[in-house]
Amino acid sequence: MIVQAVKWIGDIDGYLELVDQRKLPIEFATLQCRDVEVLFDAIKTLAVRGAPAIGVSAAYGLVLALQKPTDNIEKAMELLTKAREYLASSRPTAVNLFWALDRMQKKAAEVSRASRPRIAGKACPELVEGMPAPLKAFREAILAEAIAIHREDVEMCRRIGQNGQKFIEEGAGILTHCNAGALATGGQGTALSLMFEAQRNGKKFRVYADETRPLLQGARLTAWELMQAGIDVTVICDNMAGWLMKQGKVNAVITGADRIAANGDTANKIGTYSLSILAREHGVPFYIAAPSSTFDLSTKSGAEIPIEQRAAEEVISFRDAQAAPTGVGVYNPAFDVTEARDIAAIITERGIIEKPNIERVSQHLT
Repeated sequence: MIVQAVKWIGDIDGYLELVDQRKLPIEFATLQCRDVEVLFDAIKTLAVRGAPAIGVSAAYGLVLALQKPTDNIEKAMELLTKAREYLASSRPTAVNLFWALDRMQKKAAEVSRASRPRIAGKACPELVEGMPAPLKAFREAILAEAIAIHREDVEMCRRIGQNGQKFIEEGAGILTHCNAGALATGGQGTALSLMFEAQRNGKKFRVYADETRPLLQGARLTAWELMQAGIDVTVICDNMAGWLMKQGKVNAVITGADRIAANGDTANKIGTYSLSILAREHGVPFYIAAPSSTFDLSTKSGAEIPIEQRAAEEVISFRDAQAAPTGVGVYNPAFDVTEARDIAAIITERGIIEKPNIERVSQHLT
């Protein structure tokens, strides 16, 4: 792993440290989140981004929420529930955010119920480090759950890479879109994990990184990560991908995902759908790499996936440089949906779903 995008520093009174991805590749800087409001802004403004990384960060966000003064578990649960609803409103498409928050809420409810018999009848529970012992144990359990989510993501990323690296052949040209590397996860990435594992197995290959308009996550982040790892990478404009395929320079397209519906339809960064159509036209296999937590079985197809709409300023300007007339109309969806029929395989930590459909997705996850 070349960088830790998400890191918890300290104990229950610690803080969350994020790589501030808004500043890359010009500057490598970190952002300290010591309250839920700062984390919300970090997610909203893409200081932290990538479905798994957002999920891990949100889990730690509930640990931050419990640092506000309170004297019992009931009030702590109220703080946690309020913070969960607040963080859930930050971005609508990436399902890992909701998955992590729901898991943390469930764990909190379990610990809360288990603590009640121990404190029943006690007018004044013993104090530990200035707080009631049950409350301290509650907060420690919540932190432990967030750490578990983080560690599991690290392992899931590694397994995704190991399961999918066989799709990268010696001398191949691989096209990827947006950023699905260590910066987007708690571990070494999803789509880029395949590349890191292929490199560890001694394979030589070239990666073409779409710049990924409008925020250039491919040019700024993916290219930076792959260069750090010593992998041959070339940045291309988004509208060059089809011509590269026509020339036979692309042997596979590999991307991450922000939400996968029950039938295998997949939401990913805007522009992914176009790549899937180009890949189909040119006979290039199209692969999705994502952890099982990215699946949303309550969503039947891609048509039901909510698509985040972002600010017009992201399109008409970049880092104070204006690129379009003031007042022009702007349409800025952050994601699009690739249909399952155009996906050769979905690679998860559990294995591979070839030609995904509702039956194969269900079998894979049960």
